Amino acid sequence: MAGGGGDGGGGGRDSLPRRAWKQYLLQLQLHPLRTKMITAGCLAGVSDSVAQKLSGYQTIGKRRLLLKMMLGFAYGGPFGHFMHKLLDYLFKGKKDTKNVAKKVLLEQITSSPWNNLLFLFYYGYVVEIYSTVTQQLSASCDVERPFKEVKARVRKQYPSVQLSAWMFWPIIGWINHQYVPLQFRVIVHSFVACCWGIFLNLRARATSLKQS
Repeated sequence: MAGGGGDGGGGGRDSLPRRAWKQYLLQLQLHPLRTKMITAGCLAGVSDSVAQKLSGYQTIGKRRLLLKMMLGFAYGGPFGHFMHKLLDYLFKGKKDTKNVAKKVLLEQITSSPWNNLLFLFYYGYVVEIYSTVTQQLSASCDVERPFKEVKARVRKQYPSVQLSAWMFWPIIGWINHQYVPLQFRVIVHSFVACCWGIFLNLRARATSLKQS
């Protein structure tokens, strides 16, 4: 009896995470785009929260956090969803070495440069400015950052960021296209992008402090 009770207790402890995972998979099957958008938004929030703490912020900037989550929800999730569907359509779902290599190459010369460039501009011109303005308005500080200044900063940062991306993301892309089913590729990409986002946030923040 005691042994049976212990097994039952163990099953009960596992039931909630298991049910949650099954429900998530069901939503991913029934509403793939919506589920990927929500997942990307939540992971972008986690990424920015960690980045803020590592940058030395005492409290999490809620406006900045919301702006980063909006980017993940409105752009990251949908872009990844349709990008992977397009790649699978173009290469007809083939997973041989040659076609996977072509997928990774196409991804790295199109979406990778664009996504990194968009992130740097979004961080510099939307996230950073908006957060700074709202924090310093009470002090009547002039915190306007012209677009030309942000553009110059991005031009300086972008080559090294993109080079780092090309040293890292092709490995993730290969694993994703070779071994991960289509419906899970955006999820895997979003999880890795969560860590990549921390790296980009810290890099952008460091450059901003140097210029200040």
